[in-house]
Amino acid sequence: MELCPKCGKIMILRKTNKPAWICSKCGYEKPVQGGIVYTKVRKRSGAAIMVVEKEEEEKVLPVTTEVACPNCEAREAYYWSVQTRSADEPMTQFFRCRKCGHTWREYA
Repeated sequence: MELCPKCGKIMILRKTNKPAWICSKCGYEKPVQGGIVYTKVRKRSGAAIMVVEKEEEEKVLPVTTEVACPNCEAREAYYWSVQTRSADEPMTQFFRCRKCGHTWREYA
């Protein structure tokens, strides 16, 4: 999430070949730095989108050496869990290879 430095309103992400943050109130435009990962999170009231820059992802996600990437067989991957099914079922574990960037999931 970005706030406009001119008017303070929340800026909207424009997804084109050159992504940028745009203020819908005053029109201020700020180019996006680095790569972007789009993750959809479903809620009962609708869909929300979380945007995480790749450099930030590397700072916050834990790393495991307990899995092998199905794409390149590397042994290091970022991981996170999401409740994708009903609350009485286990969470879904997601992995992203540190070497090739391939993302996959495992159900518990």
